Amino acid sequence: MTGLFASIDGTERLGEGIVLWRDAIDETRYAAAIARVALEAPFRRMLTPGGRQMSVAITNCGQLGWVSDTHGYRYSATDPDSAMRWPAMPADWLDDASHAAFRCGFSGFVPDACLINRYQVGDRMGAHQDRNESDFTQPVVSMSIGLPAEFTFHGASRAGNVGRIDLHSGDVLVWGGPARLHFHSVRPIRAGTHGLCGAVRYNLTFRRAAP
Repeated sequence: MTGLFASIDGTERLGEGIVLWRDAIDETRYAAAIARVALEAPFRRMLTPGGRQMSVAITNCGQLGWVSDTHGYRYSATDPDSAMRWPAMPADWLDDASHAAFRCGFSGFVPDACLINRYQVGDRMGAHQDRNESDFTQPVVSMSIGLPAEFTFHGASRAGNVGRIDLHSGDVLVWGGPARLHFHSVRPIRAGTHGLCGAVRYNLTFRRAAP
C-alpha cells in the first residue's frame, strides 16, 4: 500500500467480474507522473491496421507497451518512434494497480504494461476487446483522471449492452474473469474543464501482457 489511494471503501460490483472503486486514487500525484512519462515518450495518435489514425493519443510505460500500425495490434518492448525502451512504470503505480486488483477480487496481479490514453473533447473509443495479452486469467485495471467519460460494456459482441458506467476522475474500474473479454467502448468526451487536466481525460490501463 503506497498511500496513493484516497480510501479503502466504496467498491461497487457491477456484474460478474466487474468492480468499480469510486474516488480511489490521488489525482494530483498521478497527473504529475503522467507528465513525466510523456516527457520521455510523448503522446501520439497511432494508425490502425486499416491505416486510419486513432482519435485518442497514447503513450506507454512499463516493460512492454501497446502499439498499433498497419502491421497490426501488439505489444513491444520499445517505443516505435524512438526505438528506445518505454519509460519505467512508476513503482507506486504498480503497487496501486496490484492492490486495486486484489481489493476487487483478483489476487496476484502484477502488471508489466500501462497504456495511457489521452482523450480530448470529442474523442471516443469504439467497441473493442483487450485481447493482445497472453493470459486472459489476468484482469485489466483501469484508472481515470480528468474529464468524466461514459463507458459501456457490450458483452460478448459489439452489438450488446451489458451496462453503461459514468467514470469520474479518481475512479478505478477492474474487470476480469467472465468479463475479461467483454467488448467495451467510450462515448465522445463532453466539453468541460478539470482543475488538474484542463479539457483532457487520461485513462491508464494496467495489463499483464507477457506470459
